[in-house]
Amino acid sequence: MACNSFKLLIFTAVFFTACISCSAQADASMGSPSDRRKPNEYETKSLKDMLTKQRLIKEKKDHADLLKRGEEALVLSDQLENAFGQTNSISDQDRRKLTELEKIVTKIRNELGGDEFDDEEASNTPGEAKFFTLKDAFMSLQATTEKLVGELKKTTRFSISVVAIQTSNTVLKLVRLLRLRR
Repeated sequence: MACNSFKLLIFTAVFFTACISCSAQADASMGSPSDRRKPNEYETKSLKDMLTKQRLIKEKKDHADLLKRGEEALVLSDQLENAFGQTNSISDQDRRKLTELEKIVTKIRNELGGDEFDDEEASNTPGEAKFFTLKDAFMSLQATTEKLVGELKKTTRFSISVVAIQTSNTVLKLVRLLRLRR
């Protein structure tokens, strides 16, 4: 019986040694715990890089769209000034163009980070042109829109131009005044 228990003890020792050996080989093939974290770190880093690249591409596109809107506003203000110069009146088509110009300039101002202006704040805007006739108002609208586009071209996607925000508020004030004028 001692011989059987000795055999059983040896068999158990060999069995446990084999299990430990197999377990050690499985751990070695999977790598150490620090090696197992590295792929996740790389995935996280590449995910962060991808998100950063996407954000930069979006910022570039947004800035290009801002400049494009500025050019559209300039074209509309030129068309409005020319139309008024020919007819000396504001037609329904001109009113639609004024509404379109207001929408474009409002988007520009919002993208620049500007808010709705107060009447007092807008009347105290430095450099605001004073006019007495509709012709002067349209000329001022065109000149102020040119100034706005010039300021937009000076900006980068990393900067905020207070002058551009003030100028957009002045353009909006002129557009609203002309749109409501009979």
